[in-house]
Amino acid sequence: MVKLNKIYTRTGDGGDTSLVDGSRVAKHSRRPSAFGEVDEATSVIGLARLNTSDAADEMLGRIQNDLFDLGADLATPDGVSPAVRITGEQGTRLETEIDDMNSSLE
Repeated sequence: MVKLNKIYTRTGDGGDTSLVDGSRVAKHSRRPSAFGEVDEATSVIGLARLNTSDAADEMLGRIQNDLFDLGADLATPDGVSPAVRITGEQGTRLETEIDDMNSSLE
């Protein structure tokens, strides 16, 4: 699980952002766009968790943690350690949870 020590950078906004290794890329480039989308999904899940039962809240919490890992992966340039955190097991678990939720739909 990713641990955030601080959530601000104090580098201003010159239209670029830092990746995990400290390199800078344009905010409109593909990598920051992707982790921005993941951040938005995580936020929406947080709102959904405000209105869920215990089991659904636990599942959504796991998905949020997986998305934090995915965001860290997207912010890590190729060849930089730590390596990818997202595993096939996480994808399989998510597919199983989707199937379980869909099974009760008409």
